[in-house]
Amino acid sequence: MLAAAVVEFTEHGYAKAGVRQIAERAGVTAMMINRYFGSKKDLFAETVDRSFGPPTIVGDEPRGLTRAMAHTLAERTASDAERLDPFLLMLRSASDPEAVDIVRRGIETHVGTRLAGLLGGPEAEVRAQLGLALAAGTWLLRAVLGTNALATADTDRLAELLADMLEPITWETGADDPAGAAGQR
Repeated sequence: MLAAAVVEFTEHGYAKAGVRQIAERAGVTAMMINRYFGSKKDLFAETVDRSFGPPTIVGDEPRGLTRAMAHTLAERTASDAERLDPFLLMLRSASDPEAVDIVRRGIETHVGTRLAGLLGGPEAEVRAQLGLALAAGTWLLRAVLGTNALATADTDRLAELLADMLEPITWETGADDPAGAAGQR
C-alpha cells in the first residue's frame, strides 16, 4: 500500500492523489487503507517518511561527503535517472497547506538531521539546510525544468562544480579527515 502511495503522491501531489486511486494501484480497497492509516493525511505522512528515510543524496559516511553528495546529485538529476524520487514528492505537494508541514518535517527529520550530523561543528543545521537548498535548486533546474546548461552538462563535470560549491558549506577541503577540516574553522 505504501509503495502505491509513494507512486501516486509523487506523480500527482498531495491534493490530486486520491485514496481510491492509491487503493486501486495497491490492489486493495480504500476502506482497507483508511483502516491501516486512518486518513489521507496520515498515509501521506507515512509516505513521506518512507520516501525521505533512506539516503538519496546524503549518505551515511562523513569521509568524502562533499564529493559523494555532489556526484550522487549529478547522477540523480541526469536525464536518464529515475524520476520517482523524494524531490518530486516534495515539489508536487509543498504548495498544499495540509501537506507542507509534513514535507518540511520529513526533510528536516530525515535529510537535514542526517546531513547536520555528518557535518558537525558550529551551525551544522544551517549549513546542512544550505547544502539541501543547493541540491533542491539543482534538482529543480536540471531534472524538472531542464534548463539547457544544466540538462546537457556532463555529469562528471557537474559533480566537480557542485563539489566546489558544497566545500564551503561542508568545510571539507579535499582532506582525508573532514572533521579536521571542520575543526580548523
